[in-house]
This record gives sequence, structure tokens and C-alpha cells, in this order.
Amino acid sequence: MEGGGGTLSEIHQSAKKLLLRSRDGLERLERLEYSAPAAAAVSGADSELSFAVKKDITQIQSLCVEMDRLWRSIAAKPQRDLWKRKVEQIAEEAESLRASLDKYNLRNQKRMREANERAELLGRANGDSAHVLRIYDEEAQALQSVRSSSQELENANALGEAILSSIHGQRERLKVIA
Repeated sequence: MEGGGGTLSEIHQSAKKLLLRSRDGLERLERLEYSAPAAAAVSGADSELSFAVKKDITQIQSLCVEMDRLWRSIAAKPQRDLWKRKVEQIAEEAESLRASLDKYNLRNQKRMREANERAELLGRANGDSAHVLRIYDEEAQALQSVRSSSQELENANALGEAILSSIHGQRERLKVIA
């Protein structure tokens, strides 16, 4: 633990440094989130930074417990009241940072879930569109087959009419001869 042990003043300084580092890390996370929303959801560096900020906040809270123990042992009431306010202020800031980090993590999880759902829907849509295209192709082939059959029937009908006409002509010639 950074700054573990030592005087109340030294621990307080360590906690303030960690607060600054945590605040800076959280601001970087939020800048990354709004500058590249899609990339922020999947970036490994973001999750490492988020973990580091969480670790720092936990460390600050541990230092607050230590400072709380130390300020209670101060004999002079004005000094004790001053340190009590300082420790409470750091604890409140740490809690505020933790809440902000939790909100960031929830937004990040939501973004990741939405990205996964979007990918799943697009995958399904692409699969369905391939199915629809296959059905369209099958219908187009069926329509072409119907057109071909219709043409063949017309050809067969025309051939039958030609044969009948030819037979009729032969019959007429035979009548004349007989």
C-alpha cells in the first residue's frame, strides 16, 4: 500500500496524490469514451486503466481508514476537528470517484452488449438476406421454367396445327383424285 504507515500528514499527502491520479485516470477514460465510442467498448488499455483507477480508489479508502484511526488519537480538539474534516473530504471524493467509475463501467458494459447484439442482428440479417435471395433465385428459375414450358407448348401447338393443315390439304387432294 502506497504511503502505508507514517504520520497522519504523510498518509494524507499520499491519499491526495492517489486522488489526483485517480481523477486523472477517470478523466482519460471518459475522454476516450467520447472520442471513440466504438473503440472504447473493446479496448484492452481502457480496461487496464479502469482497473488501475479502481485499485487507486480502494487504496485511498484504506488510507482513509488509517487516517480515521490516527485523527481520533489527536489530543487537541481544534486539530482533531480539522483532521476529521480533511479525512471526511478525502473519503467523500474517493466515494464520488468510485461512483463515477461505476457509471463509466456500466456505460461500457452497455456499449459492449449493444455492439454484440448489433453484430448478432447483422449476422442474422445477412443470413436471412441470403435465404431471401435464394428464394428469389428459386422463384426466378421457376418463372423462367414456366416461360420455357409456355413457349414449348406454343411450339407444339403450332406444329400440331401445321400437321393438321398438311393432313387437311392431303385429304382435299385425295378427294379430287378419287
